[in-house]
Formats: sequence, C-alpha cells, structure tokens
Amino acid sequence: MKKVKLDIVGLSYSQTQSGAYALVLGEVNGRRRLPIIIGAFEAQAIAIEIEKMTPSRPLTHDLFKSMADTFHINIQEIIIYNLVDGVFYAKLIASDGKNTHEIDARTSDAIALAVRFNAMIYTYEFILASAGIVIEGNDFLFLENMESLTKEPEADALPSASKAQGFGDLTLEELQQKLQEAIAEEAYEKAARLRDELNKRGTS
Repeated sequence: MKKVKLDIVGLSYSQTQSGAYALVLGEVNGRRRLPIIIGAFEAQAIAIEIEKMTPSRPLTHDLFKSMADTFHINIQEIIIYNLVDGVFYAKLIASDGKNTHEIDARTSDAIALAVRFNAMIYTYEFILASAGIVIEGNDFLFLENMESLTKEPEADALPSASKAQGFGDLTLEELQQKLQEAIAEEAYEKAARLRDELNKRGTS
C-alpha cells in the first residue's frame, strides 16, 4: 500500500470532547489534513517536545526515549495503519541496528515518541482518502498553553459521529457551505464532522 508522509500542523482544544485535544496532521507537499482526538497527557508530551521545553522530571515518553537510547534502540518511523469505527491504529518501526520490529501503539503515544526520535510519521492513502480534510491555502502550527494540559481522556479517535448533532436539519448545500467555512477557519475537527454527515447522507 502507498504510504503518505505526514507532519504535525496543529494542536488545539477539542471542540467536541471536554478535556481532550485535536491533533492535526498534514500531508507533506499536499493539502489534506488528518484530525485526531488525543488525551491531554499525550498532547502535553507532544507540545513540550515541539516547544523544546524541559520538564522538571522526565515524562513517560522521555523515560522511554532514555531507555531506548541506553539499549541502542531507535524508532525509525511510525505508521498510522488502520482506522476502525473512528479509532486510528498505529505502530512503531523500531530497530537495534540488527533487527527491525513492529510494535503496536496508540496513535497519540506513537506521535509523542516520533517527535522525540525525529522519526517520520506516515499513514496509508486509503486512510487519508476516507478521513482526510482538503484545505485551501496555507496553515500553520498552533499550540495551546502548556499549563492547561493536565487531564488524560482515553481517545485516539476521529470526532464521534454522535457529535454531529445539530447538522441534521441542514440541507446538503448548507452542509457544503459550512464545511468550506470550517476549512477556511482551520476548524478541522468541525470540518471532519461535517464531512462525515455529508458522507452519511451520500450513502443512505
């Protein structure tokens, strides 16, 4: 299957899940974005590393990195390889210089480790085709205040389809208009819910 390289382009409060965050991955040299809901602990771990901040004590992902370095293990890449019922599945591709192993991981943990190992982030074309949002123009990295990242919901998922409530009374034209507005505002999580509502109507 064709792999597509991704970068982290956004990290912000979730609009649909209290205490959670929306991580937005972007297609390298492309215009598709992949929004993923993650827990506050993992959001903190990703943001701290991106901002090159040093916590007073090692976070769990920092401890993993130190142990891996001690035993000469390197994470070469992470792959978001599946999407089932709105939940993304990822794996680490790790090597000790002699052998390479695939290790199952939550997507948020995998990305928190990827930024520490400078590992490439990939997904497959079929995942971007089904869950990606196409944007116009350029977007940018945005990180929330570190002090607000204190809770840890359990989620590595797309915005839930049940959160699409409020769209049911809209016409297809209104949904399309709101989708374009959400993309223009870089509200990718809202755009994902609007896209899902359009897809649901198109297959019903």
